[in-house]
Amino acid sequence: MPQQTFGSYEEFWPYYVAMHSRTATRWIHLTGTLTGLAITVHGLARGRKRYALALPLIGYGTAWPAHFLIERNNPATFGHPAWSLRGDAQMIGMMLAGRDRELADTASEWLAENT
Repeated sequence: MPQQTFGSYEEFWPYYVAMHSRTATRWIHLTGTLTGLAITVHGLARGRKRYALALPLIGYGTAWPAHFLIERNNPATFGHPAWSLRGDAQMIGMMLAGRDRELADTASEWLAENT
């Protein structure tokens, strides 16, 4: 899929969700991000600043392979890093709130209109 251009985060959001169209990809993102966050917080609470690296290393280290192996696409982070970070937080928040079905529907709609 060619690089997409967006004028706002609101335009980007459905694309971001579509790049996470498979349930497994979303759950791998959630697991990697929350694991990295937990290790980072634990390390920082113990005064070990290097543990701050756990969040990006574990977060991206689990998410990116999911894109290549499950979704068969490139991570949206490559073209839109700031919006992707915001999208990841929004996606994980929705999943934790029990709204994964809504994400699946958004992904399906965007893919039906754009592929």
